[in-house]
Amino acid sequence: MTTITTLETERLKLVAPTTDCLDAYLQFYTDAGASKMYGGPIEPAQVLARLKADLGCWYLYGFGVWVMQEKATGKYIGTCGFWRGYNWPTELTWWLLPEGRGKGYAIEASKAAIKHAYDELNFEHVQTYMNDDNAPARALAERLGGVKTDRMCFPDGLYRDIYTIDALQ
Repeated sequence: MTTITTLETERLKLVAPTTDCLDAYLQFYTDAGASKMYGGPIEPAQVLARLKADLGCWYLYGFGVWVMQEKATGKYIGTCGFWRGYNWPTELTWWLLPEGRGKGYAIEASKAAIKHAYDELNFEHVQTYMNDDNAPARALAERLGGVKTDRMCFPDGLYRDIYTIDALQ
């Protein structure tokens, strides 16, 4: 059985996905505007399957996404961590509920996840990839020091830029 380490930042706890987080997942994935870059909106049964997949990634690969929890309120506001789909490379990924955006949470959580990947999981590299029209994700990858290192066609037929992010100092 895999133990999922809780990470802490100044304002966040990054915790294991559980059914306690289901409401945040439902808010995000059933909202067309919030989840459009993640294939949304999707039906509630599919949302539960997504939560199970996020947790299952930890058990299959030894890494996965954490759920971002505001320390001040205890509210679950999004996810951040690593994901690997079928025939897809491992990527740093994140999503935030609309009310959590614009507060620096994604960069704060991403820095903690990147540090953990290099220091504890012994990743050789951290990469993220995004759709061409996802300007906020591209900007975040660049603020994290990400450099475009490749472009490839993914199994869904879309081309995406690959950003590699070195270990943070």
